[in-house]
Amino acid sequence: MTALAAGTAEGRRADQTPLVEMRNIAIHFGGVRAVDDVSIDLMPGEVVALLGHNGAGKSTLIKILSGAYRADMGEIYVNGEKAEIRSTRDAKRYGIETIYQTLALAENIDAAGNLFLGRELMTGWGTLDDQRMAAETRKVMQRLNPNFRNLKTPVRSLSGGQRQSVAIARAIYFNARILIMDEPTAALGPAETRMVAELIQQLKAEGIGIFLISHDIHDVYDLADRCAVMKNGKLVGVVRTREVSKDDILGMIILGKNPITGTVVY
Repeated sequence: MTALAAGTAEGRRADQTPLVEMRNIAIHFGGVRAVDDVSIDLMPGEVVALLGHNGAGKSTLIKILSGAYRADMGEIYVNGEKAEIRSTRDAKRYGIETIYQTLALAENIDAAGNLFLGRELMTGWGTLDDQRMAAETRKVMQRLNPNFRNLKTPVRSLSGGQRQSVAIARAIYFNARILIMDEPTAALGPAETRMVAELIQQLKAEGIGIFLISHDIHDVYDLADRCAVMKNGKLVGVVRTREVSKDDILGMIILGKNPITGTVVY
């Protein structure tokens, strides 16, 4: 199987249904076509890095999947069924969660407070059930990151890797099966980057699919099973990471050249 086929329906295992498929997606803003007829999929337990320079269209494409934008053209399928995603609420209903680079955490409260922020558990008396929220947080953190011990610490005092743990725990506790992670290792040191890599491996083992958005191949090359590269709103190609070099992918990002077919996107 070629690396090109790996990015298409022909390269998919016959016994697997993609978690998500985006088919022929397009959107324009005024006279600018930000995403131009792009198709991409994500399998269970797979990490797909979505790469390209600023303005390449990768963030716009993912915002369509997350419900922040509505496409002008194209279809989205989740678990083989056509999905109607008109809002971020719709995306969450389909098990799609986005973890932004800022993480969107409440700095002054602890892990449990962040996990259940806006979705608090209540007692039969109509008061906050702090005990149950703490127990549920301990359970999900033990599953995700057994070394996490700072359950009562305000998240502002946590390391970057620990903060990522909290953001990911919040997503998977509410049954996310498709995670979108925006620059997950940006500004992290080597130890924290390793922690995030371990978190991603744990999520893969649970069958969760992950889109990693990045402009830097070096940040995601070792994490991704496949790399999808966009340039000027178009898809340059999708390749299996183990079958191409970093230089090949850099050529896709900078030159718009597919290393398998030799075609060039301008």
